[in-house]
Amino acid sequence: MVLETVRGLPLEWAKEAVSLGEAHGRILAEDVRADRDYPALERSLRDGFAVRAADVPGVLKVRGEVRAGDAGQTPLHAGEAIEIMTGAPVPAGADAVVMVEHAARLEDGRIQIEQTAEAGQFLNKRAAEAAAGAVLVSAGVKLDASHIASLAMTGRGQVPVFRKPRVAILATGDEIVPVEEQPAPHQIRNSNSYMLASLVNASGGLATILPVAADTVELLKPLLALGLTHDTLIVSGGVSAGKYDLVKPTLRSLGVEFHFERVRVQPGQPTAFGTCEGKPVFGLPGNPGSTLITYQLFARPALELIGGMAEPFLPLLTARFSAPFKHKLGLTRFLPARLAADGESLEHIPWQGSSDVPALARANVFLIADHDRERWAVGDSIRVMLKP
Repeated sequence: MVLETVRGLPLEWAKEAVSLGEAHGRILAEDVRADRDYPALERSLRDGFAVRAADVPGVLKVRGEVRAGDAGQTPLHAGEAIEIMTGAPVPAGADAVVMVEHAARLEDGRIQIEQTAEAGQFLNKRAAEAAAGAVLVSAGVKLDASHIASLAMTGRGQVPVFRKPRVAILATGDEIVPVEEQPAPHQIRNSNSYMLASLVNASGGLATILPVAADTVELLKPLLALGLTHDTLIVSGGVSAGKYDLVKPTLRSLGVEFHFERVRVQPGQPTAFGTCEGKPVFGLPGNPGSTLITYQLFARPALELIGGMAEPFLPLLTARFSAPFKHKLGLTRFLPARLAADGESLEHIPWQGSSDVPALARANVFLIADHDRERWAVGDSIRVMLKP
């Protein structure tokens, strides 16, 4: 529902140019096409000898060598071989490369090859990787290191990317104090805003942390209105059904239309999603575990979409329990767990609920306990979500 709604919004994807060194992790705004054939000429894939396949097995005269970076050699004739290095241009007339390990050097300077060779063996044909004009990287892709290599290969010193969406983050609650303050026993520091800011920045956004909103409409409303001037607003806390959960009614008074106000996951049931004047708005539960999980499930893909990504996706792995596990039926639960270095063995981390930040810090994944299955035995498989 989030993806369908955000795709239907009248969003304006602004573009900007960044240097090649700043492009990693940004969303590409225009297709990158090959500026020439790759490779631009036929090259060797091995160190060895360029030969005519019809001449081997046999004894061949070695007529010089060609290295990567050389302009090339004159055409190869019958009974000849040219020593060639990986990446070097293949001389005309040669249709195969025999690896150096399969050629014996004779005392008179010739080589003896006892194996047959197939035409095309160890040759990288011209345009085999990409023909001139072919799309190498499509618009809407989040640029990784291999994409950076493609951009550099095609001479792109400046890269067209989508502007990072501006995301306002607002924590609510009378119990929340600034990080620098010493909280009283009934208070907590504002960990959610900084966690969300790190998640937003990692998702390609620009996070702005607003002052904490107290649980009164008079103090909450102007901060929500300020948040709605950004490309996206994410609120943590105040979205449940309690007497002082004022976020949703106050957002409605500011013109927000909610598309859902509850989800069948735990932690995070009170999660709400709405839009206002073409902008996504998320109300996430206030406990850090709930905030983290619901951001990853719902807010992150929306933010990636408005940032220009063509196809956001949630990568899930499969692991096997190293100890028995059970949970209550009815809700899909995302629970902290530890995946061993072998990528297989999974152990549930006991926690005291979604306010248990130390347990979150010990986890490296969340196990996904399906709503209709109660028990897993040792060795049973289960889906896991990487911790962002």
